[in-house]
Amino acid sequence: MSLGNKLAEARRAKNLTQEQLAEKLDVTRQAVSRWESDAAYPETDKIVRMAQILEVSCDYLLQDGVDEKGAPVKPPVTRLLKQAQGKRVKLTFYEGDGMPVVHEWCVIQDFDGAWANVEVVVNQKKPQKNEVRLIPLSAISTITFLKDGEAAKRSPLELN
Repeated sequence: MSLGNKLAEARRAKNLTQEQLAEKLDVTRQAVSRWESDAAYPETDKIVRMAQILEVSCDYLLQDGVDEKGAPVKPPVTRLLKQAQGKRVKLTFYEGDGMPVVHEWCVIQDFDGAWANVEVVVNQKKPQKNEVRLIPLSAISTITFLKDGEAAKRSPLELN
């Protein structure tokens, strides 16, 4: 989310109009409007003052992945990976060339920060030859869970 969107959201949460915030910052309403539309950026001292007035952290206004108090926010994909950890899933992710790769059978072994260790079937004819890959979470496009019992009924060869 952009600085302008976060500023507008925090201002509305405090029930302030652009004009009221502008008055507290000693700027024009048009300046606040330009900041909120990302047409211009406030000076550093204005960001600090806005954070105080709106009771949010400067980190929240300036960085992605930070809540109003400045604490890191876990992305929703982390909850999904926790559910998928150790289970067979269908996984689509992007590799270096930007083309999506679909693996019908893989197991998310673990994940940390921005990366996941994923066991994938490399050779369809020799399912015992699996490979563990380190995949950036940002490259994962979709995770599809197999229905209960489906993974037990089907072998990795049948999943592709």
